[in-house]
Amino acid sequence: MKDARLRIQSLIAAFILLALTALSAKAQETGAEFLSDLHDFRVNNYLALDAFYNFSATGDTETLNRIVVGINNSNDAMNSVVASTSGVLSEQQIEELNQAFDQFKNLMRGNINEVRDRGYPDLRLMADLANQALSMNNLATELYSVAQESSGIKADTRIESARSAAVVMAQMMARYAARTHSSVAQTFQGASSEVPLDEQAKTFDQLLSSLRAGSTNGELKAALDDVASKWQFIRSSYINYNENNVGFVIDRYSKGIIEGLTNAIDLLRASA
Repeated sequence: MKDARLRIQSLIAAFILLALTALSAKAQETGAEFLSDLHDFRVNNYLALDAFYNFSATGDTETLNRIVVGINNSNDAMNSVVASTSGVLSEQQIEELNQAFDQFKNLMRGNINEVRDRGYPDLRLMADLANQALSMNNLATELYSVAQESSGIKADTRIESARSAAVVMAQMMARYAARTHSSVAQTFQGASSEVPLDEQAKTFDQLLSSLRAGSTNGELKAALDDVASKWQFIRSSYINYNENNVGFVIDRYSKGIIEGLTNAIDLLRASA
C-alpha cells in the first residue's frame, strides 16, 4: 500500500513538472512570436512607405496595391502585438505604438488621396508622413529592444543580425525611393537625423558578414548566397547615390534581399 502511494505521488509530481515545463515553453514561444510580429511591423511599414514614394510619381494602380499590402501586413502584425498575452511590453507601451501607427495610416490615406485627386503629391503632407514614419519606427525599434530584454529569451545572434539587416535594407530602400521620386524629398525625409545612406550600407555589410559567419548549408546557404549576390549588385548605388541612380533596379533587388533575409530567419528559427 505504501509503495502504491509512493508511485501515485511520483506520478503526480511528474505530471506537475511536465505541466510547468509546458507552460514555460508556451511563455517562451509567445515571447518569441511577439518579437517576430514586432519585427514584421517595422519592415512592412517601410515597404508601404517605399511603395508610396513610387506611387507619388506614377499614380498607377499596381503601386497603390503595394501600399495596401504593406499597410495590411503591418496592421496584421500590430493586431497580433495588441492581442499578445506575453506581457513583454506594458499596455501603455503597446497603445503608444498603436496610436503612432493610426497616425501613420491616416497620413498615408491623406497622401494617397492627394495624388489620386490632384495627380501629384502635396509636399507638406509628404513631409508629415515621412516624419511620422521616422518617429513611429524609432519607437518600434526601441520597444523591440525592451521586449527582447523583458521576454527573458536568449537572443539568437544570427536571427537578430538577419532582422536588423532586413530593417536597414527596408529603410535604405524607402529613402532611396524618396530621393529618386522627389527632388525635395531629402530635405524632409529624416536626412538630418538619420544615418547617411552610405553609412547604412556599411552597417548592412557588417550585419550580412555576421549572418554568414556561422555554419551554413542547404537551403540556408542558398538563401544567404542569393542575398549576398543581390547586395553586391546594388551596393555601389547606395554608396554613391548620385553616380548610380537606377531606381527600379534598386527597388527590385532590395525587395529580393528582404525576402531572402525573411526566408533565412524562418530557416534559422526552425533549426533553433
